[in-house]
Amino acid sequence: MRFRRWYVLLFLFFCILANLGSLEAQSRTRKLSAAAAAGKQHDSPLGGGTKASSRRSSSQQRTAQAYATLLYGDEFLLGVRVLGKSIRDTGVDKDMVALVSDGVSKSGIELLEADGWRVERIDLLKNPNSKRPARFWGVYTKLRIFNMTDYEKVVYLDADTIVLRSIEDLFACQGFCANLKHSERLNSGVMVVEPSVSLFEDMVSKIKSTYSYTGGDQGFLNSYYPDFPNAHLFEPELSSEVRKSRPAPKMERLSTLYNADVGLFALANKWMVEESELRVMHYTLGPLKPWDWWTAWLLSPVIVWQDVRVTLEDALPGTGQGQTPYTTLVVRSLFLFPFLFLAFLKRSFLLQVQKDLCALVCSGSFCVYARQLWHKYKPSGSLPNYSMINSSISNGCKHQGCSNPIGGGVVNPSCRVPKHLGIISILVCFLTVFLSLGAAALLVPRQVMPWTGMVLTYEWVIFMFTLLFGKFLDVVYSYGRSTASSVSSSAVDTTLQYSASKGHSRNTISWDMETITYGALMVILAISIPAVPCVMGVSAILARVGLMVAVGFVLIAVTTYTSEHLAIHWFLRGYDDWSQ
Repeated sequence: MRFRRWYVLLFLFFCILANLGSLEAQSRTRKLSAAAAAGKQHDSPLGGGTKASSRRSSSQQRTAQAYATLLYGDEFLLGVRVLGKSIRDTGVDKDMVALVSDGVSKSGIELLEADGWRVERIDLLKNPNSKRPARFWGVYTKLRIFNMTDYEKVVYLDADTIVLRSIEDLFACQGFCANLKHSERLNSGVMVVEPSVSLFEDMVSKIKSTYSYTGGDQGFLNSYYPDFPNAHLFEPELSSEVRKSRPAPKMERLSTLYNADVGLFALANKWMVEESELRVMHYTLGPLKPWDWWTAWLLSPVIVWQDVRVTLEDALPGTGQGQTPYTTLVVRSLFLFPFLFLAFLKRSFLLQVQKDLCALVCSGSFCVYARQLWHKYKPSGSLPNYSMINSSISNGCKHQGCSNPIGGGVVNPSCRVPKHLGIISILVCFLTVFLSLGAAALLVPRQVMPWTGMVLTYEWVIFMFTLLFGKFLDVVYSYGRSTASSVSSSAVDTTLQYSASKGHSRNTISWDMETITYGALMVILAISIPAVPCVMGVSAILARVGLMVAVGFVLIAVTTYTSEHLAIHWFLRGYDDWSQ
C-alpha cells in the first residue's frame, strides 16, 4: 500500500508536467492564430503573398544595408537571440531582419522585436525534392533573402552561427559572396547578397529543374552558381579606390574567417586559421546545436556560444540568459520534486534524524554520539560471496530443494538462493537504468544551461533508479523471507520453527552500509563520464567520446557486479531476518 501511494504521486507529477506542456502549446497556438489573422491585413515588402509583422512603425527609416536570418519555428529562437546579441556587441547600427514563417509563435516574435530584430513574416517555399532529409522540408525559403529589395545589400547568417568580431567589411563584398567548404562547394550558412526581384524570380522558376545534391537550398545554390569555386577571394583590406578601379565581380569567395566550421574543428581538433582572427563561428555538426545543454560537454567551441547567451538581457520579463518563464517553472519543479517525494516517503526517518540531532546537542560530545550512531546503523553482515554460494550449491546441495540439512542438521541459507537470481537482477538493473535515462531525457528541457541540464539529468536518473531498483530489492528481500518461512515449516529440526510474531516482524528493507557504498560508487563513476575529459583537458570530440565510453564500460562492469551481489545480499538478509 505504501508503494502504491508513491506510484500514484509520481504519476500525478508527470501528469502535471504534461498538462503544463499542453497548456503552453495551446497558448502558442492561440497566439499564432491571432497573429495570422492580424497579419492578413498587411502586405509584406518581400512579396509572394507574405504578411508583415513588426512592432516598428512603418514610417521608421530603414538602413540601406542589413543583417538577416531565417527562423522556421521556436526551436531555433534561442539561436537567433544569441546571434542578434553577438551582432549588437560589435557595435553595429544597421537593421537586423528576421524572416519568420508561420511556425514561429507570436510570443517568439515579440521577444525578437524586444531584442532589436525587425521581424518580417514570409510564406514557405515548397521543397520539390522527394529524396531529402525530413528537416529540409522548408529550406528553399532561404532564397527569399534574394528578394529583400528594401535593402541594397544583405549579410545573411544562419541561426546556428555567432559573430565573434565585427563583420561590417562584408558589405564591401560585391555580387554574390559565400564560403567554400570541403569538396569545393559553397556553404549557404553565411552569404552576402544584393537583392533583386528579377534574380529571385529566376531562382524560383528554376527550383524544380535545378539539381540539388543536398536536397535543399545549398545544393540548389551550388548548381545555380556553377562557377563559384573559380571566383576571386574577397580581400577586405583593399581600399574603396582600388575596388572602384577594378571591374565589379559577379561573385567573391569568403575566407574561412567568416564561416568557421565547428564540424571540421571537431574532426581535426583545431581551426584551419588563427583562432583569434575568427569572425563568424558556424555550428554545423548535424543535430549537435549549441543551445542543447549536452553539446557543451562534447564540443569545446560551444562554450563561446554559451558565454554570449549568459549576457542576454531581460528583453521581456523572465527571458534573461535565454530562459523563459515556462522553462524556469519546469526546472524548479524538476529540481524540488525528488527531494519532496523522498522526504514524504521517509518522513519517519526524518523524524528520527531530528531526534538524533537533538540527542547530539544534549550529549555535548560528537565522538561519543558518532560511536552510538555507528552501533545503531552499522551493517548487520558482510556482502555474501557469490562464488562461495555456488560452491556450496555444487557440493551436494540441491539448489531449489535443499531438503537435507547441511552440516549436522542446520540448513545452509546459501543453498536457498534462486538459481537465476543473479542474471535476473542484472537484467532488471539495466532495464531500470534505461528507463531512468529515458525519463530524464523526456523531462529535462533541452535548452537549459549546461550545468542545469547535467544536474537535473543526474538527479532524476538517480532518483528514478533508486525508486525502481530499490523496489526490486524489496521484492527480493520479501522473497528471501518467504523462502525461509517455507523452509522453517517443512524442516524436521525444531530449531527452524519460528513464531508468527518473529516471522512477520519486518516487511520491507532498510538500506545498510553495503548498499549505500555500492550505490555511491556507481554515482561517482556515472559523474566521472563527462568529468574525466574536462579534468584531463581533452577538447577533441572523438577523444572525449572515447574517454566517456571507457569510463562507461567501467561503470557497466561495476553495475553488473553490484546488481548481482546486492540481490543475493538482500535475499539472504530476508532469509536471516525471518530466523532472528
